[in-house]
Amino acid sequence: MRDDPDGVWLAGVDGCRAGWLAAFVRPTGGEACVEVFARFADIAARACAVVAIDIPIGLPERTGAGGRAAESAVRPLLGARQSSVFSVPSRSAVYAGDFGTCCAAALATSEPPRKVSRQLFMLAPKIREVDAALRADPARAARVFEVHPEVAFWRLNGGRALGEPKKVKGRGYEPGLSLRRGLLVDAGFALDVVAASPPRGAGPDDLLDALACAAVARRIHAGLAQPFPDPPPRDAHGLPMAIWA
Repeated sequence: MRDDPDGVWLAGVDGCRAGWLAAFVRPTGGEACVEVFARFADIAARACAVVAIDIPIGLPERTGAGGRAAESAVRPLLGARQSSVFSVPSRSAVYAGDFGTCCAAALATSEPPRKVSRQLFMLAPKIREVDAALRADPARAARVFEVHPEVAFWRLNGGRALGEPKKVKGRGYEPGLSLRRGLLVDAGFALDVVAASPPRGAGPDDLLDALACAAVARRIHAGLAQPFPDPPPRDAHGLPMAIWA
């Protein structure tokens, strides 16, 4: 991504094994500049009008069945893909230092009482990273939006759940990956961008997810995106808790 004060840049961001994969795009056009970053703060420092990121934003003090209202709002849209939407626990659970303490905090702040999965606990450092960055800078928080790749692909698929997963038993599933590539091309991305090899430290599914997030960033910038739920509730720090698509 070039520094360009006269142009508008948007970003779609997905977590990857090396940190974060960002796809920088213009409001229209087929090209994208894809980079891996170790820290979210380095992405947020770029001059992007909208950053659409696949990470929970806004942490509740207590949760009900199914996590936040955001998760409950989008799961019914996704059919067999709804298991990809994790239940986000309370702020105290996300900020716990170890898995046992995290589960204890989640049990104490949920109704009905519910522990957290190992998968969610492993995601907690990234959630904390983004949460801290947004709480420290209200201007930055105003241009960073929570998205979810499967909800993004639902939107790109005309509001229909995808019939194929992107992974099976933890490995890339080509029919599902091919389906998602086609939706991204239909959304206006160049085939060579969608079919490119991902940067080192990221996987093929990370690249597709980052581009899907970028597609929602374009919708947000154009005023076309919808938050789930609408209107978004806010956490104790004023951060909205909604998934945009």
